[in-house]
Amino acid sequence: MELRQLEYFIAVAEERNFTRAAERVHISQSGVSAQIRQLERELGAELFDRSARTATLTVAGKAALEHARTAVTAAGAVGQAVGEVTDLIRGSLTIGMVVGCTVTPLFDALAAFHRAHPGVELSLLEDNSDKLVDGVRDGTIDLALVGTAVDTPAGLEAMTIVRDHLVAVVPPDHPLAATPRVRLAELAEHPLICMPPGTGLRTVFDLACAARELRPRIGLQAGAADAIADLAVRGLGVAVLSESMAAAYTDRLVTRPIEDAGIPALLALVWKNTSSPAIRELLRHSRRAFTGEGRMNA
Repeated sequence: MELRQLEYFIAVAEERNFTRAAERVHISQSGVSAQIRQLERELGAELFDRSARTATLTVAGKAALEHARTAVTAAGAVGQAVGEVTDLIRGSLTIGMVVGCTVTPLFDALAAFHRAHPGVELSLLEDNSDKLVDGVRDGTIDLALVGTAVDTPAGLEAMTIVRDHLVAVVPPDHPLAATPRVRLAELAEHPLICMPPGTGLRTVFDLACAARELRPRIGLQAGAADAIADLAVRGLGVAVLSESMAAAYTDRLVTRPIEDAGIPALLALVWKNTSSPAIRELLRHSRRAFTGEGRMNA
């Protein structure tokens, strides 16, 4: 019995299909089938019922699956333990990033980490902040850069990168441009252009409005600050952005503080588990990279 046979067995059991399992483990379908057949001969029992279109586990297969997973996990732990002793970190990390993010220190941290630990496979995915936080909680994402209304989301660890206040952004000829600052009730009198629900910036804005029992009219939504600014330039509404975001558009738009917006919008790195040496190392590189201020787009 070989470790790779157990890996192929697990892949077929989880995919319920020999073709998809072969794609997952990067060998031919015939190769997977041959190794599973050999494993079945060694065990003296069929592991899959092949009579249907999907590969379903037999009673013997169900009994073997958890033991196979345990064996594969244990083998991986052995490699990781040796790697830690020899200062060689291996494995994989999934990094989450809020859609439209332009905070380049995260990319600097990933590049520095990759140079130091090329044996770790990095995956990067984009989504809105709420979904990224859920992914970190359920373990499908190891570390994420998110927008949030709280310093530390429940059940997670966090490192705040940017703490920003909300501002209204309008063309120079807009009525709100004539006042030094605005209130939420004044904003509610105009159509607004905001980030979509699920983003940290929108959560902060919605909480501020709810605290004052305001229901502003969100005319347009966009996931990137550039798109929101372009819509505001064209007079389609008052843009709601963070102060650091708005700083990029002072050549075209006027920024006015929202004086009663309350809590600031935060951009933060969040994680759950630091038992992995790879995560600990990536956090170390991230702390080093985020020594300067980044532009928030969350």
